[in-house]
Amino acid sequence: MKLSIIIPVYNEEKLVTEVLSKLAALSWPDFVESTEIVVVDDSSDDQTHAVLKQWIGNQPGYTLLHHPQNKGKGAAIRTGLAATTGDAILIQDADLELSPSDIPALLHALQIPGVELVNGSRYLPGPIRPLSSYKRYVANKLFSWLTSLLINIRITDMACGYKLFRRELVMGLDLQENRFAIEAEMLIKSARLKRNHIVEVPVQYFPRNQGEGKKFRTTDGLQILFKIIRYSLGGR
Repeated sequence: MKLSIIIPVYNEEKLVTEVLSKLAALSWPDFVESTEIVVVDDSSDDQTHAVLKQWIGNQPGYTLLHHPQNKGKGAAIRTGLAATTGDAILIQDADLELSPSDIPALLHALQIPGVELVNGSRYLPGPIRPLSSYKRYVANKLFSWLTSLLINIRITDMACGYKLFRRELVMGLDLQENRFAIEAEMLIKSARLKRNHIVEVPVQYFPRNQGEGKKFRTTDGLQILFKIIRYSLGGR
């Protein structure tokens, strides 16, 4: 298996190289024969791009792409997808709210016969996860409950940033979202194609708040709610 990792980045000059270092230090399962990392800078206005250029340089296996204008996480993921060549594709956020140490567990789950999407879950039984915002926790649970109800599949964490796909599946989703609603779009469209090919794996969660660089806003939550209903009811 060749694994492609897409990292959408916006204004993460302090953390993005730590993410890359943690990925570089991982011990991959034996069935992962090679990896490539595609970093998409979504027009950062801090020193993120300069930091990335210095860290990546001409290292083989790394691709650095840049949006001339800020478009959003979903747009960065689509740009990254177009540049990947792997059999499996993982979305990795650049803010370290999710730990790369959980990636091997996601990869092993993808080896289960018939599984084409592994969704990380911050709410399955496992280590205690600190929550900086109870309101955000309630909103995430509401989104997951509504998604589960509308598509008739139990999902515990619709909004988790860790999603690992078989290439054939994610490339056939016709993704449209530019911002955070991409999480709902990817999951719901996958479930609409096949009902029994998704598994969830518990992952660690280290949340940030707005003052620490959190990009998510209330308006994003309202947009996600609308898109959950739209895509669950068959919208494109």
